[in-house]
Amino acid sequence: MPRLETRPQERRPFAGALLIAALCGVPSVAAFADGCPDASQDIVTDRPSVTNSSVVVPIGSLQMENGINWTAHPGQGALDGPNTRFRLGIADCTEMLVDLPDYTGGIYGHGPVGFSDIAPAIKHQFGGLPAGTNLSATVGLALPTGAQAISGSGYNPYLQFPWTQDLGGGWAAGGMMSTTWLTGQPVSETVFQPSFLIDRQVTSHSDVFAEYIGDYQTRGLPGQMLNFGGSYRLTQTQQIDFHAGVGLNRNSPDYFVGVGYSLRFDGLW
Repeated sequence: MPRLETRPQERRPFAGALLIAALCGVPSVAAFADGCPDASQDIVTDRPSVTNSSVVVPIGSLQMENGINWTAHPGQGALDGPNTRFRLGIADCTEMLVDLPDYTGGIYGHGPVGFSDIAPAIKHQFGGLPAGTNLSATVGLALPTGAQAISGSGYNPYLQFPWTQDLGGGWAAGGMMSTTWLTGQPVSETVFQPSFLIDRQVTSHSDVFAEYIGDYQTRGLPGQMLNFGGSYRLTQTQQIDFHAGVGLNRNSPDYFVGVGYSLRFDGLW
């Protein structure tokens, strides 16, 4: 997932999030093994859309997703990267992931400069759903290791539910409901970020998408963005991607662009 904006989050909901992680992270293998991804399938990544994949990496596989973004706000522009996410399949339908710190540097204007937080998480893909439907849950915590101007000073728990639905004929719909609890500030704040996308498979190796992202806070104005992009699979386990988008109101970036490369290693155990 390309990083368009970084925020902090809240302690009480994190206790509930840990409970959800425990329930999601220890599935019944017998119940879900038939629908779990395996190493014979093409690489599926959480980028270049903001909406994450609803499919986890195969068990025993390590996937590295990387990218770099250019974001322009009124009077300032910044480059951030590398947006690096490691994803490791630890059980059937379950992965551990971690977002490594990336560096944001202002090219012009006076925007914030520094590293983002490191953010580990666990993700589980649910089984027993109708054919063509995928749903997963991710619970994670951004640790206050980065610059305060970039990601705040508190511990940042978040909860996400990405989903996809096959529409036939190479078309698919998807989206994600994401909630972040912001801490480390005088008044705690919750951020709700819904997204929705339409994806079209162009060839057996490539696809394109169009995506809407909302950014709603308990305080302040919402953000609204459109994101467009695509990906090309060089091999079954390698992918390059691009995306570009625009903000729809004054609380959003003017525009943003990014490129990325992802690689999966299979059969680690």
